[in-house]
Amino acid sequence: CFDSGLLPNDARALDIGCAVGRSSFELSRICGSVLGIDYSDRFIETANVLKEEGSVSYLRVDEGDLTTKLTARVPDGIDVSRVTFQQGDATRLTEDLGLFDALLAANLIDRLTDPIAFLKALPGLMNPGGQLVITSPYTWLEGYTSRQNWLGGFLKDGQRASSLSTLESVLEPDFVKVREADMPFLIREHARKFQWSVAQATIWIRKGRY
Repeated sequence: CFDSGLLPNDARALDIGCAVGRSSFELSRICGSVLGIDYSDRFIETANVLKEEGSVSYLRVDEGDLTTKLTARVPDGIDVSRVTFQQGDATRLTEDLGLFDALLAANLIDRLTDPIAFLKALPGLMNPGGQLVITSPYTWLEGYTSRQNWLGGFLKDGQRASSLSTLESVLEPDFVKVREADMPFLIREHARKFQWSVAQATIWIRKGRY
């Protein structure tokens, strides 16, 4: 989703909600440095094992208690020295992180307690001309986000409120939306059960010039 031709040679990238680091490693192909942040200590620990050792073993559930041992590996051609991981809260990002030229929030906002606060903090994390990519299936659940903090998925004054319309109203003062895209993804639970979802990606450019 990022246009590498618009990034500076020494571009800094921030991957918020990086999980075990796959997107962070891929961003290092087009950025000089990448910071991956996730709330889960376990995810960050695993990401650092991948960075330091190049691989990590895990058990894939097949059926009930039956599993298969597999190994995840960092793809070829990745300069892991460009990537750093740290634990952090997406709703409490601080300005001492510096400014970034590329920022990814993949399938994150519908798992935050206060997604609007997160969105409002983004301009302070990005250089003018920087690229912002947000993806989400907008699966709003009160177990993660109280109903009053949902971006959409409800009626407001008798009208249908969508997450996209709220994203636009919050971000458009500081960003220009350049395109939207559907991004299907599949989550495996076990050999005979999979969850199919379609995230909506929106791609934005921070207003201003380098």
